[in-house]
Amino acid sequence: MTILVIGEALIDIVTTPDAADRYAPGGAPANVALGLGRLGDEVALLTDVGDDFHGGFVLAHLRASNVTVHATPRGATSTARAVLSADGSAEYDFHLRWAPDPSPITGGAWDAVHIGSIAAFLQPGAATIDSLLDDRGDETALITFDPNIRPSIIGDRAAALPRFEELAARVDVVKLSDVDAEWLYPDRTHEERIAHILDLGAGLVALTRGGDEAILATASATVHVPARRADVVDTIGAGDTFMVSLLHDLCRATGAPAELDREELTRLGENAVGLAAITVSRPGADLPWKREVEDRRGGESD
Repeated sequence: MTILVIGEALIDIVTTPDAADRYAPGGAPANVALGLGRLGDEVALLTDVGDDFHGGFVLAHLRASNVTVHATPRGATSTARAVLSADGSAEYDFHLRWAPDPSPITGGAWDAVHIGSIAAFLQPGAATIDSLLDDRGDETALITFDPNIRPSIIGDRAAALPRFEELAARVDVVKLSDVDAEWLYPDRTHEERIAHILDLGAGLVALTRGGDEAILATASATVHVPARRADVVDTIGAGDTFMVSLLHDLCRATGAPAELDREELTRLGENAVGLAAITVSRPGADLPWKREVEDRRGGESD
């Protein structure tokens, strides 16, 4: 099973009250690739990094987690400053470039492709995603999308909503947070938001609600999965970890996402909230390794 992730890789600069800034590799799609690599999946990341110290740091970090990186380093590496509040939640300020070289993936065949975050909205790199979707054939069995909305980068809602809906109509799975959903559709309930995205063409929608629950829905089934209890250090990487678990499990499912029943949706959700609970219990986007997941699940069954 080969998985291609397309999207930004950057340096997170984490600012907390009464502490020195902390620098760490990040970017939602890069986190997804890293998490898949740590779970043992064969994963490649098409991204855009600089030829500076930060770029080398990002590349080494990803490769140490078994990610094959397709990038042509040049210029300065993108950054995201995350300002943490007392409850561990984060607000972001981005300095971003997204202009990847698509030649390494041209003509490639992938079992699954994940697209996401700022890279899905920001040109010129967003055209790479459009080209891949235009050329989609039977050799790409699964396409997933996490918008991970950042209004300060992608612009106002009137400009971003049509782009989101265009992509949601062309993929198999859409994962988004309650904050994303409320920004995109401020006058609708969560149930109405999910139903609308399914009507656009997505086979499965997963909506995460922080420490409360996750909702997973197809046209024929909906489940509510309570969040797993955790001692939260910060929430950086929580949604990316949920996406990692979802994609990892969907690549092993026997049916299409749209065909999953309530039992299968519940299993997907429980695995995803369990994996996310590991990430939020430690600082930064430090996603779990396969051995940690196996150890935890083994302990829970004892």
